Parts: sequence; C-alpha cells; structure tokens
Amino acid sequence: MKEGDSSISIQVIERMVSLLDALENYPDPVSLKELSAVTKLHPSTAHRILNDLVVKRFVDRVEPGTYRLGMRLLELGNVVKSRLSVRDAALDLMRALHRKTHQTINLSVRQSDEIIYIDRSFSERSGMQVVRAIGGRAPLHLTSTGKLFLSIDEPQAVRAYATRTGLAGHNKNSITDLPKLERELSLVRALGYARDNEELELGVRCMAAAIRDDSGKLVAGLSISAPADRLQDDWVEDLMSTAQKISAALGYIAQADA
Repeated sequence: MKEGDSSISIQVIERMVSLLDALENYPDPVSLKELSAVTKLHPSTAHRILNDLVVKRFVDRVEPGTYRLGMRLLELGNVVKSRLSVRDAALDLMRALHRKTHQTINLSVRQSDEIIYIDRSFSERSGMQVVRAIGGRAPLHLTSTGKLFLSIDEPQAVRAYATRTGLAGHNKNSITDLPKLERELSLVRALGYARDNEELELGVRCMAAAIRDDSGKLVAGLSISAPADRLQDDWVEDLMSTAQKISAALGYIAQADA
C-alpha cells in the first residue's frame, strides 16, 4: 500500500468512528442531516460511509434517511464480554495491592453454597501460611467474600441457605445462628464491604469488596487476608478502590449517588 493510500484509509476509518460515536448519543433513529451537522462531514460523504456501515450491519437504516446503531456492534460486544476474564482483569491489580499491603490478596467466586478461590497474590513476608490453595472451597457464611454474596440474596434465600448448611462452624468465632448472620449481612450492606473475624481460621482476619460485571452483577470478591493482629482498617479504601478498578475493567459503570 502506498503512503497516500494509507492516509486515505485512516481518514475513512476516522470518519466511520465519528459517525458511530455520534449515533451513540441518540437513543432514537437520527437523520442524515443531523449526523452530517454533528460530525461536520459533507452529507454525501456521511451518506456513503453510512451505506457501507449498513451493509456490514454496524448501522441500521430504520427508514429512508434515518439511522441507528446496528446489531453487529452488539454481537461484537458480546464476543468481547465472553472473552473478558475476571482473573485476567484482576491479576495485575491484585499484585499492586499485595505490594502495598504485603498481605495475601484473594480472588474468589461463588459456586452454590461455597466460595472458590480462583487466584491469589501472596509472599512469605505476609507471615501467614496460606491454608486454602487456589481451587479450595469454604462456606459462604464463614468468609468475607461469601458474606458479600449472601448480602445480596433475598431474606428467604438466606434462610434456605441456613437450613441447607445448618450454619456449621469451624471454631468459637464462627457465626452459627441465623439471627446473628442476618445482623452481619445488614452490616455488610451498610458498609459496602465484608469482614471475617477469625470465623474460618483462628488467627486470620479478612476483609472483602465486591467485583461487578458490566450488568452490575456481583461476580467475584476481592479480599485481603492477614494475621489477626495485622489487618489494618485503613486498607479498606485501597481494597474497595482496587475492586472498583477490576469492575471497571469488566465494563461496570458505577452509578453516581442521587
């Protein structure tokens, strides 16, 4: 390809993108005249490019002279979404949080009545032996991430969980009765994060923040585990900020407070 041909191709691509960006701002079909004015493209140029985009289904022609974004974009978006991995989105950010706190950082997801640890950043400097390996499981009500998932369940679902599991405990700190669990979940909802105060393992405390996907669904929990006497409250801000960054990488857009 000659240099002149390359510059022309880039110009065409820029014009296509400008039209797609313009269409993004219109919930209803928009006229060629309006698109031409917004993009500052000559009507004949805009019309020619829009025709090509219609053929490729990036744009729909609703009726003669009006356009909207096409289904091909949705199809491609779904492909991108399907390839996004929570683990891939989280890994570098988990490492950064570990470097800042020098404690174990866990990434966990829910499977039925348990959480599964799918990744971890840790070092010997944390002073804590990692009890559950990647792929290990733990009951929802005994873990900080598990409490995040339970906190979004309807009350009847929480009661059903308690009935199924019997709220079995691991030690004297474990929550083993429903009223106490319900109070704990109310606190999680109020704070926006969850804690495990030596409820799973004696000598280990954790705090967890939610990771959400582009639809707002809770898909994973990010947690810091530390020896009970080393977990610092001022890590909460860093933990929540990191979880928000991972969520953003998955397409989640946080809603501003009204």
